[in-house]
Amino acid sequence: MKVLMLMFDSLNRHMLPPYGCDWVQASNFKRLAERAVTFDKSFVGSMPCMPARRELHTGRYNFLHRSWGPIEPFDDSMPEILKRNGIWSHLASDHYHYWEEGGCNYHTRFKTWEIARGQEGDPWMGDLDPDVPPANPRRPGAMERQDSVNRKYLRGETDFPQAKTVAMGLDFMRRNAACDKWFLQIETFDPHEPYFVPESFKKLYDYDYARFQDDWPAYGPAGDEALSKHYQMLNAALISMCDHHLGKVLDEMDRLDLWKDTMLIVNTDHGFLLGEHDWWGKCAMPFYNEVAWTPLFIWDPRQGVRGERRQSLVQTIDLPATILEYFGLPLPPDMLGKPLAETIKSDRPVREAGLFGIHGGQVNCTDGHYVYMRGHATPDNQPLYNYTLMPTHMRRTFEVEEMHKLEGLQEPFRFTKGCQTMKIRSGNDWGRKTHSLTQLFDIDRDPGQKTPVTDPAVEERMCRHLARLFQENDAPPEQYIRIGLNNL
Repeated sequence: MKVLMLMFDSLNRHMLPPYGCDWVQASNFKRLAERAVTFDKSFVGSMPCMPARRELHTGRYNFLHRSWGPIEPFDDSMPEILKRNGIWSHLASDHYHYWEEGGCNYHTRFKTWEIARGQEGDPWMGDLDPDVPPANPRRPGAMERQDSVNRKYLRGETDFPQAKTVAMGLDFMRRNAACDKWFLQIETFDPHEPYFVPESFKKLYDYDYARFQDDWPAYGPAGDEALSKHYQMLNAALISMCDHHLGKVLDEMDRLDLWKDTMLIVNTDHGFLLGEHDWWGKCAMPFYNEVAWTPLFIWDPRQGVRGERRQSLVQTIDLPATILEYFGLPLPPDMLGKPLAETIKSDRPVREAGLFGIHGGQVNCTDGHYVYMRGHATPDNQPLYNYTLMPTHMRRTFEVEEMHKLEGLQEPFRFTKGCQTMKIRSGNDWGRKTHSLTQLFDIDRDPGQKTPVTDPAVEERMCRHLARLFQENDAPPEQYIRIGLNNL
């Protein structure tokens, strides 16, 4: 038995043909939907990149207890559990956040791993040439300059990190097709911004890309409708590139006859706003469906179900549980995600409701029919703490001044295996403005979330879900205060 996960970053559900998009050229996603189960109610948990990946390892939400960070010493890691039980786990990726301090120990949980360099501002090529032309003149920062330098060394399609990543994954598949008991995660940073994409994929669309020298949306209000259109077209071209490499994986599944004994999961961490709701990005704004409602496809050879859709509510935290169950391994007691075998087979539900959000932002709850966004109830979005034994942010450790905000050791949470954690005051500001609203949406009638609804009975029901899920996840007491659950 084997499992192959092909993971994309920031892959928009609403840009894929199996989810109703009629203009993005992505025939292999159609082919995938014919070979697998397509989930219609798949939602994120913790935002953004590394918080989502912590969920892929641990099967529990990250955002209630800390911001972006690495695997904690008390965490149960699905790839490591596989490794310890004689199942080879391998990562092939170009997702450069794995090699920063805020993601420093995810890849080492695998038995083996490979990397491809050059995505975004990856500190890759040391080139001091002052005349490197800026790829994005509107973004003059150091990371943007490094991105421009990196592009000098990505000359042909096979040089692109996504192409290298998939090639590494295909090599693993070929080497080990006749072997049993392996988990392969092929993970590409695409179609994450910046939208640097080979010309061959741009030519699939009738659009003049030269209108703007800009392929890197800022996270904030969308100030230009024409520029939003430009980003949409570039995103489409990059999705077509992702589709092309998905096709290579499907071809290899066919050629190696892996469908008979290999689970295939095709997923993402979250989506991205390309002008919808007048925003660009994924973090600075409320997590509308374009960000939170994700594509998910699973083929389970035990069930043999293909070409069908499922309506049960599922989340990122369910994927590690699904993989462990597939290999016949018990779930760790702290893993709250649920195996999806019976959902794949017969659409059996695994939860009534789920949480999603970012540390310090709105706490969102969905039952698959409504989305309830609950903003902060305190004027300064406090109290808020990071609980951690690994005090790092995205690219470096906490600053000395931040460590001065350490208020002592927190008594163990249920999932920390008896370990106390540092309790550090968080200045995370996501909730101060755009995450401060409380809104309710009926996503069955209004999937685009154009108009909030007022329904006290539904809001009360969603608040009960919130309170129950807070208890199940051993949420810190101040989270109840911050969003006003302590008054319910």
